[in-house]
Amino acid sequence: MIFEHKSVLLEETIDSLDIKPDGIYVDGTLGGGGHASQVCRRLGDGGRLIGIDQDQDAIEAASERLSEFGGKVTIVRENYQKIKQILHDLGIEKADGIYLDLGVSSYQLDTAKRGFTYREDAPLDMRMDVRNPVTAADIVNEYEEMELYRIIRDYGEEKFAKNIAKHMVQARQEKRIETTGQLTEIIKAAIPMKMRATGGHPAKRTFQALRIELNHELDVLSDSIDTMIDLLKPGGRLSIITFHSLEDRIVKNRFRQNENPCICPAGFPVCVCGRSSKGKVITRKPIIPSQREIEENKRAKSSKLRVFQRG
Repeated sequence: MIFEHKSVLLEETIDSLDIKPDGIYVDGTLGGGGHASQVCRRLGDGGRLIGIDQDQDAIEAASERLSEFGGKVTIVRENYQKIKQILHDLGIEKADGIYLDLGVSSYQLDTAKRGFTYREDAPLDMRMDVRNPVTAADIVNEYEEMELYRIIRDYGEEKFAKNIAKHMVQARQEKRIETTGQLTEIIKAAIPMKMRATGGHPAKRTFQALRIELNHELDVLSDSIDTMIDLLKPGGRLSIITFHSLEDRIVKNRFRQNENPCICPAGFPVCVCGRSSKGKVITRKPIIPSQREIEENKRAKSSKLRVFQRG
């Protein structure tokens, strides 16, 4: 299967980076290389793109797609949380722009064996990096009921989290939960019939929660934003596309803290905490997709782009 992923907010992201032909740009979530190919088209002979992804299928697809750009492109199989080490190993001190597209790719969702989808029966996997020895099945079968409840409540924002966790634990006592189909039926049974008819697929929020927990998505994002801002040259930009409120909240708050890190009490006449601003938030409100883009790609619907510029 070809690695396909319709890049969300493509033009808006490229515009937000204010690309310099001789600049160095880092794509922290390379995927199939959709955003990266457009960045590369704007680079001159002195420009460079570093593409990072932990998914081997994405690496192979992007390598092929970006091959026409030759030596301008360096691709690294790793999680973007290692961005500082990756750039250091490549002899790069600062970048002109860094960007992330935090959505699960269409390929990952549509390839049933990856276990991200609740629409087909497949092994309950959900690993972004298949080198990870732990799968979603391990979480579902081994976590305590209260821990499952916390994950589904916090990461899935699921109002029936307690009942879903309870049903999971009851079901796994009969036999191990190994497939997405098994889990979907368990979730359905835990949600009242009249509530299943609204709010999309009943398994959507629980699957999101398990995926976030397994791949440490929110922790990685939260722990990496300050580092990425520090790695920017003056005037350099960090652009991040999020797909749900949990990610967006982290980005919004981190950007705000980097713009105004002062922790002095409001009544102090001058700042004494010594924390100085690292730059400014370019997007007071997030950039969202046009109605046309949403019609052409329904997965774009919940996306938001926020941009920070280094001072």
